Amino acid sequence: MFHTILTIVLVVMSISLLVCFIRTVIGPTMPDRIVALDSLGINLIGFIGILMIVQETIAYSEVVLVISILAFIGTIALSKFIERGVVFDRD
Repeated sequence: MFHTILTIVLVVMSISLLVCFIRTVIGPTMPDRIVALDSLGINLIGFIGILMIVQETIAYSEVVLVISILAFIGTIALSKFIERGVVFDRD
C-alpha cells in the first residue's frame, strides 16, 4: 500500500515539475519565471526525497543539499538582479 502511494506521489510530482518547467520557459514576466524556477527546485528536492524513500537509500542526500543551495542562491541572485540591475555591488 505504501509503495502504491509513493508511486502516485511520484507521478503527481512529475506533472508538477513539468508545469513548473513550462511556466519557467513561457512565463509572462521575469518575476513569474523566478518563482517558477524556485518552485521547480523545491519540487525537485521533494522528488529526489521520495526516490530515496522508494529505493531505501541515502545516496542522493548530497544531491538534495546541492540542489537546495543552488536554488536558494539562484533565487536571491535573480531577485537582486531584477531589483538593482547588478548582482555584485562594487561599493
